[in-house]
Amino acid sequence: MAETPARPVSEHHYPCESCGADLRFAPGQERMVCDHCGHVQDIPRATGRGTATLRELPLDAVLRAEVPDLEMEEHRTLSCPNCGASIEFTGADHATECPFCATPVVVDTGLTRLIKPQGVLPFALTEAQARAALGTWLGRLWFAPSGLAQYARRGRKMTGVYAPFWTFDAQSRTDYTGQRGDYYYETRQVRVEVNGRMETRQQQVRHVRWHGVRGRVARAFDDVLIYAARSLPPAYTDALRPWDLSALADYRPDYLAGFSAEGYTVELHEGHHLARAEMMHVIQSDVRRDIGGDEQRIDRMAPEFSAETFKHILLPVWTAAYKFRGRSYRFVVNAQTGKVRGDRPWSAWKIAFAVLVAAVLIGVAVYLNQMQR
Repeated sequence: MAETPARPVSEHHYPCESCGADLRFAPGQERMVCDHCGHVQDIPRATGRGTATLRELPLDAVLRAEVPDLEMEEHRTLSCPNCGASIEFTGADHATECPFCATPVVVDTGLTRLIKPQGVLPFALTEAQARAALGTWLGRLWFAPSGLAQYARRGRKMTGVYAPFWTFDAQSRTDYTGQRGDYYYETRQVRVEVNGRMETRQQQVRHVRWHGVRGRVARAFDDVLIYAARSLPPAYTDALRPWDLSALADYRPDYLAGFSAEGYTVELHEGHHLARAEMMHVIQSDVRRDIGGDEQRIDRMAPEFSAETFKHILLPVWTAAYKFRGRSYRFVVNAQTGKVRGDRPWSAWKIAFAVLVAAVLIGVAVYLNQMQR
């Protein structure tokens, strides 16, 4: 049986109605802008924010690799040799820099077949606003080298990237057994020294009375968010939260015009495993709350999950990679809220000076204390 030929890579171009040059999405608006002549036009048939009708995909079927062709698309991608980011290319691009670490990469001719995003959170902050947020964040760092914030503000270009995420929904029901601990107190006589004399006083001693319990808790999970790549450490993606997912729009390539996109490298089954771990933490808290008392012990939990669905969505970040005194530093900005996370250099001179000042202040305090005796 002859193999079905692969579908060509989808390439999307949005010509300016005025001059024909490519348009880009304007952050914070539902419009596209021409960098060549400044013409502005609406995104054709764009879904308004907050009115998206995002479809949840059935998890079991997709984990069994039963994915309809309509939910898949092919991309030209290359894995960054330094940080592992999967960079997607469109149009006639043949070379670029990794937006997360500034490593030069050359486009490969291979194709990657990926699950199509169901939703996209459009950029709300412009590059100038993101750069201002980064400058403010750098300016507040303790023991940072002098001039770092000014260095970062010198018109250094930032890259707008749509980062891939999975979201998971599920209904859960968990039977448990455990123990509830309730405090009670006993009074006993103790001998204590007061102003050089021994006295007998009463003291309350706390004990815990344990008894076995069993029960059931239920929890509905909605949009458990898992970063679907490895280029950013968990500390970075956690620091960029929260995201307002109510602003998600139905996925349209229009929103990606003028920006980069990172392909997912955390496969669906791994993302599901990570989401289950987060769900179990929540369920454990539910069980402890249900047990009640002053202390709780959980002996067994038997969770059952049903109606599991997922989405593949794209969330916007501004990224920058700077070299400062011979070292590379990277920064990311939540392009919806302006929250910043990044690497930071330390000034050895400032730290040494702070230690010296602290030592002097301690010495002065000790001297004054001795003089008062």
